[in-house]
Amino acid sequence: MVVSVRRPQHTHLPRRRSGHTITVTIGAERFCLTANQRDDGSLGEVFIHWGKHGTSAAGLVSAYAIALSAGLQHHVPLAELIRAGLDQFFVPNGHTDDPEIPRVRSAVDYIARRLAIDWLPGAERAELGVYTLTERVHRASTWITACELATRRSVPPALRGA
Repeated sequence: MVVSVRRPQHTHLPRRRSGHTITVTIGAERFCLTANQRDDGSLGEVFIHWGKHGTSAAGLVSAYAIALSAGLQHHVPLAELIRAGLDQFFVPNGHTDDPEIPRVRSAVDYIARRLAIDWLPGAERAELGVYTLTERVHRASTWITACELATRRSVPPALRGA
């Protein structure tokens, strides 16, 4: 019996590609995240630089970037790749200098959130619980308005004017 095994389709990126690099400070640590796109505009590969070359920390974030890139090149959906990174907790963590993502639980949490904000549509981000600053403000104001309406409805009409 002959069994054929179908290998995942690997897509090579063009030699020259466009993308962007974001620098962020998490706590006292500075990171650089480079995201390059395919010809169709979708995310194709990720590079992450942190700390001194050759250190364990630099190697670990580089390995994470390689894993993300390999998944992307084999057409694994970005949402599935970053889901495991969301809310990972380890140092460095805390405040960032990125106004869209003011606080994170780790560098991996930041990278997952940044990639989601930059590369996923709003509906997919919402499924992951990742929102832009504008979306968070809108959600909060909607919640506050709903609470105010609920409070007004629960107060008897005789006491509303008091």
